[in-house]
Amino acid sequence: MEQFLETYRPHLIYTAIVVGSYFTLRLLTNVFHNWLLKKEFKSFPNMSKRPIALIRRVLNVLWLILACIALSFLFVDREKDAELKSYFKLASYLGVLAVATIVAASATNVWFRVKIREKIVNHYDPTSYKFIRYVVVSAICFTGLLFGLLAFPSLRGVAQTALGGAGVIALIAGVASQEALSNLVGGVFIISFKPFKIGDVVKVTDTMIGTVTDITLRHTVIRNFENKMIIIPNSIINKEKLVNYDLGELKCCEHIEMNISYDSDIDVAKKILQEECENHPLIHDNRTQLEKNDAKPIVKTALTKINDSSITIRAWAWSANFGDSFNLKCDVFESAKKSFENNGIELAFPTRTVYLKTENEQEDEAVKASNDHDTDVETNSDSL
Repeated sequence: MEQFLETYRPHLIYTAIVVGSYFTLRLLTNVFHNWLLKKEFKSFPNMSKRPIALIRRVLNVLWLILACIALSFLFVDREKDAELKSYFKLASYLGVLAVATIVAASATNVWFRVKIREKIVNHYDPTSYKFIRYVVVSAICFTGLLFGLLAFPSLRGVAQTALGGAGVIALIAGVASQEALSNLVGGVFIISFKPFKIGDVVKVTDTMIGTVTDITLRHTVIRNFENKMIIIPNSIINKEKLVNYDLGELKCCEHIEMNISYDSDIDVAKKILQEECENHPLIHDNRTQLEKNDAKPIVKTALTKINDSSITIRAWAWSANFGDSFNLKCDVFESAKKSFENNGIELAFPTRTVYLKTENEQEDEAVKASNDHDTDVETNSDSL
């Protein structure tokens, strides 16, 4: 045993130093990670903790790889030392590059988030900052990937060409027909021409109405009134005919229609619908000064359609915004129905009349049909 210790003493000391260094670095990494978490929580309580956790994982993996490479020097021939040193340098370079890329991307993301929050607090539009944030963070990650490729001789030419600019142009030309580029261009168009911005209420289709919550490089996120997130690619939403309820004037005209029966009094029904709309607290007086001077009503009502079994009357009710118009419409439907019932106005509903024939009527029809047939036969015989 003493001979073994004496023979391999340098190796054992080297192994102890490597293992001790590994656990020391791992401990320092965890301590640094906990310190960063407390620091970030104090400065940015709502920020994501994933970048810090990712940095810890990368460093722990880096220490493990470096420790394994360092221990490999004990088991290989001295001719392989140069190769192991190159692996050690490569792992160190990739680890440091990964940490630097994560730190740069995270710091940029935090800076943009702070600016976006300031915009929101000061009631400015944060849409451009949100979109540029995705562009800059993606550019940082892409640059880190290219510098990582420089570490591999077989891929160094590709990375240098891409960093030189020609590779970027070739990459764009290669994916010009792809959906990813069209979504990116669509996002740039949205930010440039601003058909809508974050916070606007938009209507894509009758089933897709909601508030724009985010515009990324690939898609636009809309939160509907059921609190569900609708993800629409930028290339698709650029082709749609949108209704933006927050673009320009916010006031909104709601068409409130009710179908009444033919027997109901049209004038009374129109008067009730008008009064119910005008008495609602969310109604907006959209009359011009001339209309006010002429004592025109706040809400206009008219008979707009004569259906198969009903008559449609409509009220043009204005509200301050789209949200108020929806609430106004729901409330008026309820109150108008109650008033119709109290004033003898019948709401139309589908009806069907069924005629039932007795057995005597069926026999009479059969006899009549038989007589008609015999008469036709005699007429044809006389003709012959």
